[in-house]
Amino acid sequence: MATWAERLAGIRGVLLDISGVLYDSGAGGGTPIPGSVQAVARLKRSRLKVGFCTNESQKSRGALVRELQALGFDISENEVTAPAPAACRLLRERGLRPHLLVHPGVLSEFEHIDTSNPNCVLMADAVEGFSYQNMNRAFRVLMGLERPVLISLGRGRYYKETSGLMLDVGAYTKALEYACGLKAEVVGKPEPEFFKLALQELGLEAHQALMVGDDLVGDVGGAQRCGLRALQVRTGKFRPSDEQHPEVRADGYVDNLAEAVGLLLQHGDQ
Repeated sequence: MATWAERLAGIRGVLLDISGVLYDSGAGGGTPIPGSVQAVARLKRSRLKVGFCTNESQKSRGALVRELQALGFDISENEVTAPAPAACRLLRERGLRPHLLVHPGVLSEFEHIDTSNPNCVLMADAVEGFSYQNMNRAFRVLMGLERPVLISLGRGRYYKETSGLMLDVGAYTKALEYACGLKAEVVGKPEPEFFKLALQELGLEAHQALMVGDDLVGDVGGAQRCGLRALQVRTGKFRPSDEQHPEVRADGYVDNLAEAVGLLLQHGDQ
C-alpha cells in the first residue's frame, strides 16, 4: 500500500464536506465534531488553499455560514460551494421556472427566480415538507409537462444529526423518478460539475486537490471520479462497512478531520 507521503504528494488545496465532517447539525445549531474547529484553523494557517463543498439544502448558504461561525469555525460565505446557488445559475441559463419542493430555510436563495407557470420541479431536503400532499403536487406538475424536468439538490440517502440518522433528499427523488419514469438532474455531490465548480473557486486542477468527507459514495466516490484524491472520516454517516465497499475505496480512512489535517500537514507538500 502506498505511504501517506505518496498518497498526499502534490496536494495544494483541500475541499471539506461540512455536515458529518465539521459538525453534526441539529437543534440549537448543532455540535462541532471534536477537534474540527482547531483542524480548520490549522489548515487556514498553512499554505494550502481551503474550500468547503456541501450538499446542505435545508438552509441558505449565508445561514449555514453564520451557524458555523457561531460554533467557532473560521469560514466565510465565498469559501462555500453549495447546491442552491448553483441551481439558481442553472435555472436562469435554461429559462426554467421551478415548482419548489424545498425547506423553508432555503427559500431565500430562490427569491429572484421566476416560479410562475412551472416547467420543472426542483426538490431539496424539505424534511417535514415531504408530505404525501407535497410529493403528489410535485408529481402532478411533472406529469403535466410535455418534457418533464426534475432537479434534485444532491442525491444523498441519509445524513447524521445530533438526534440520529435522517433520511435525505435522494430517497424522495427516487420516488418521483420511479413514479414519473424519468431521471433527475442532480446539482450537488456526487456530480462532476459540482466538484469542478468547487475546484474553480479554489483555482486548482483536480489532481492538486484533496476531498475530505464522511459519505463514501457522494464525497469520496464523486471526488475520485472527477480526478481528486479523497479521504473518508469515521464520523458523521460513516459506517464500518464503508471500508469494504465493493466499488468505492477511499485513498485513506481517518478517524476525524483533525487526523486528516495532521497527516496532510505532516506528509503533504508544504
